[in-house]
Amino acid sequence: MRRSPRLRAVAVDVGLVALALLDAALSARVDQASRAALGASVLAALALAVRRRWPYATFALTLPGLLIASVLIAPLVALYTLAATSRNRRPVLVCAVIAGLADFTPWPVSASDLQWRHGVGNLLALIYAAAYVGAPVALGLLVQTRQELRDRLTELIEGQDREQRLLADGVLARERARLAREMHDVVSHWVSLIAVQAGALRVTTRDDTTRECASTIRELSVRTLEELRHMVGVLRVAGGPAVELVPQPGLADITALVQGSSQDANVDLDGAVAGGWPDAVERAAYRTVQEALTNITKHAPGAPVTVHVAPWEQGLRVSVRNGPPPGQPTTGLPGGGHGLIGLRERAELLGGTLRAGPTSDGGYLVEATLPGTVNGRVTMRAALRN
Repeated sequence: MRRSPRLRAVAVDVGLVALALLDAALSARVDQASRAALGASVLAALALAVRRRWPYATFALTLPGLLIASVLIAPLVALYTLAATSRNRRPVLVCAVIAGLADFTPWPVSASDLQWRHGVGNLLALIYAAAYVGAPVALGLLVQTRQELRDRLTELIEGQDREQRLLADGVLARERARLAREMHDVVSHWVSLIAVQAGALRVTTRDDTTRECASTIRELSVRTLEELRHMVGVLRVAGGPAVELVPQPGLADITALVQGSSQDANVDLDGAVAGGWPDAVERAAYRTVQEALTNITKHAPGAPVTVHVAPWEQGLRVSVRNGPPPGQPTTGLPGGGHGLIGLRERAELLGGTLRAGPTSDGGYLVEATLPGTVNGRVTMRAALRN
């Protein structure tokens, strides 16, 4: 199991305090220190416990131990903490000079010591004091610089990711605009011709059945053009505020959809209309029935159809089953299998499933299970798919 950074920091501080206490004990034993020196050593070691929160106070508490007890670890760790955490370099250098003087100058100061130190000089002691304070300061500054570089690199990577997302959004917006133009120029053209021809046939024909069929074709063509216009609008505003496709079909519209499909169908909503389902779920249920009826019209015209929509566990189950076709289909309508793929993607976006396949009696079954609750993010993605 990977340890958290906070737990790791606590473990490091506990180890440093223990090591500083051991240093204090050894120094007191070797130098036969007084109680004051031993107390200063213990205080310096215990001060390391708060070095991350109060680094300057910790350094000040370690100075007496450096002066009168000759402890080494606690002042060294305090200096390193100052250099690694402080953004202002000047106070760090001042503290380093103070620590160097405390290490170089004997305590208590006597005239003979001063004469020996400053008159004769002791180059080795001076070099040792400089190395003692210089090493932790240099290491702390190196750690701080490394962390700054890491932060800058993280910012650079995040900036590149944002730039890549913006570039991808721009490409997607242009592609969706191109698709919108194609849909408007190609699909709407042919559907408009169908509506016009159906309207002309309804006016000129004298046969009631033909007039009724022409009226149905014109009505379906007009409805298709309306939905196409809304879809083109959504594609054109990609990257801006979301545009809702209105009016949106739901469970209450399934009965009218089946009646307008000219199929021998039995519809059973089983109280699902009053279930208060999310809009994305109702749209998915409606599109499932719509696509299944379209496939039946293509591949099994005239076959008996059963549409059943009912609550199931915590969600909604939609099933469209048709029996074997009475004869060989003669519609000749094209089909690429993309409808069922789209239904499966729609169900998975909502957190549901879809299965489709032939039945034992020669018919076909399309069944979708949809969740009863959908979070906001999935609902938005499903709406864009719709």
